[in-house]
Order: sequence, then structure tokens, then C-alpha cells
Amino acid sequence: MPGIEFFEALKRESDSRMLLLVADGIGGLPRERGGLTELETAKTPNLDKLAAEGTCGLLDPVSPGITPGSGPAHLSLFGYDPMKHNVGRGLLAALGVGFPIQPGDVAARINFCTVDDQGLVADRRAGRIATDVNQKLVEKLRDAVKIEGVGIFIETVKEHRAVVIFQGPELYDSLNDTDPQVTGEKPHDVIAADKQSEKMAGIATDFIGQAGATLADDHPANMVLLRGFARYEKFPTMEEVFGIKCGAIASYPMYKGVAKLVGMDVIDCGPEPEDEVEALKQNVGKYDFFFLHYKKTDSRGEDGDFDAKVKEIEHFDSLIPAIRELDFDVIAVTGDHSTPSVLKQHSWHPSPLILWAPYERRDECDAFGETQCALHGGLGRHRSTDLMPLMLANALRLEKFGA
Repeated sequence: MPGIEFFEALKRESDSRMLLLVADGIGGLPRERGGLTELETAKTPNLDKLAAEGTCGLLDPVSPGITPGSGPAHLSLFGYDPMKHNVGRGLLAALGVGFPIQPGDVAARINFCTVDDQGLVADRRAGRIATDVNQKLVEKLRDAVKIEGVGIFIETVKEHRAVVIFQGPELYDSLNDTDPQVTGEKPHDVIAADKQSEKMAGIATDFIGQAGATLADDHPANMVLLRGFARYEKFPTMEEVFGIKCGAIASYPMYKGVAKLVGMDVIDCGPEPEDEVEALKQNVGKYDFFFLHYKKTDSRGEDGDFDAKVKEIEHFDSLIPAIRELDFDVIAVTGDHSTPSVLKQHSWHPSPLILWAPYERRDECDAFGETQCALHGGLGRHRSTDLMPLMLANALRLEKFGA
């Protein structure tokens, strides 16, 4: 795909409206070889109807075989090459909670975790502590952790997740995560990948040491893991690049953060999917493009609960009729990545896609599922960065390239 600067010269005004529906981690795998995936198992009459009317395909968030994080996976859907615009999750978390981050600040996501008497990680998520418990721990850290010459700001995100923002001169972010990604191992030491990040490595190490001492008697959250170090620099917005005014509807701070990063207005809504649909309904005439995020398909996949993920997909399907009543000109339905229950984590498998649009050729898909999209999808298999140009083209928002 050409760089985003390519599209600035092609953007074209139109009164058409577009909607990107992201069921996080919707792609999956069968429980046993030759069986059905979670999406293929679920009863999804509304998505099947949309697939039959539209054109289907598969999307690779980064490249075949590469497992993406949520940040790069969403940036790719928004048209930004994630290999050129790689952003650490800490920055997205800071933006998601509304922190007034400034250029040069470095943010990192905190996972409250449980360590045993030997300092080994026993639970990477501290039993998914409640958000109100998180808030109390954050207050405790704010009072206790001090580093001379460095501004430290700690904010609750949700459940076991928080974010820390470091402010000071010459701070850089080429640092590894301390999360070992498995239990039974010690957290990793913070190591700088380049000379200019060594100062930040020392600050982060000091922060972790003070945090561990402060939380030593708190259970289950008696330690912190730091992930996704990111230095804030301004991003080109979707309005600047594509000429579209964008609204985002998401209940989880991480996804609000990635939307803010690319210049979307984040629309307030309640915590339930039905609240998101109501927010869409109330704001439908105010934006050219909407991003609506459904989280729990991913959460149940990470839990390894196949049946619960099936139920979440069916819940997502139940929202489709009310959304279709809003008469969008172009609708895309996909996942940011796959989260198979059998793996309990993100995977490299492409996400199934429906593009319901007025000017696409028909295909033979009559149901929404990975196998149908692979065998009968008229769009074939693309990188996720190709989706935004396809939506814009069908919305008649791109000029002809060249003479």
C-alpha cells in the first residue's frame, strides 16, 4: 500500500457516510481439526445476510504470519501502515483515559500482577482485580513513588490495567516490556535498545522497585509489569489525510486512545454494546466516518472460553438490525485481529471481512465465516491497510490517480 501522504492528493468531498464495525478478535480456530470456528459455530443470521448482500474477504493486520498487538491492528484498519507508524500501548492507554500528554512524554501501560515469595509471576493480571481496587492502588503509588527531576503521573485504566506517564528532558522509549508473558518466571529487567534510552531505562527500573516495595503487602496485586513504552509525537489525522470527519464509539480506554491518536472525536457512551449503538444513533448525522468497537469477543477468546466467545458473537450479531436502520452508504465488518480460544491470545490468522458497499462486485458468500470468506470471498486476502481505500472508493471520496 502507498503511504498515507498518497491519499491527501486524492481526497474528494462527498455527503456519503461510512461505518467500520470492529468485533475485536472475532477470528478464531476450531476446537478440533476439521471443526468449526467460534464465528462459524455462532448463529449469526444478520451478519450472514449482510455477507450475502456484500462482498467478503480476509484481512492480515500486518503481514501473513505476524501476530499483531491491538494498537497496530487498529491503526492498520484506519489506513496507517503499522510498520511505519508503530505506537506503544502505553501512549494509547494515556490518550484513552484523557491524559493531556505532551510531545516528549513517555508512557507505559501498567499491569498489576501477583508475584510469589521468590519474585516469580504467579498471575499476570492479579486475578483481574476490580477497577475500584485499581484506583486505590494507583492512589497509593502516587503518594509513595518519587523520582528526582521526573514528573510521574499514574492513572487507572480498567480492572488490572493502569498507565504511567513520565515527563522530563531527553526521555526516549526504546525499552523492552517487563512482562514475561508467562507465569513462573521473574519480570524482565528494563533494558535500553539504544544509548539515548538508557536514562529512561534507569527511571523505569527505579519506578518498578519503588512500586514493588509499596505494594508488597497488597494481594493479589503486589507488583507491576510495564508494557508498551511509547514517546509521544503528533500523528497525521484521518481528516488531514483522507478529508473525513471521524467519530469513535468504544467503551474501553485503549481503543479510545488509538482513535484519538488519529484525530477521531471520541463519543461518550455507556459500558454496554447497546449503549454504543444508541450513541451511534444519536450522532449519525455529525460525521463522515464512524468506528464502533465491540470488545468482549476478544476477552472471551483470551479467556480460552470457546462457548462464551460464540455467545458474544451472537450478541454482536443481534445489534446489526438497529445499525442497518441508520442507512450508512458503506459498512465494513471485521476484527482487528484473530483471538482463537484454543490459543488464549492474539494470533497471526487473518480476520474475516464483510464490505457492504454499493459499487462492489458480488461473490458467492452466503454466510459470514472464515472458511466462506477464504473460499468464496470476492475481495480475496489483503492487508488491513487496504480496507480504508476500499471504503473511501465506494463512498466516492477518492479522485482518479493520474491523467
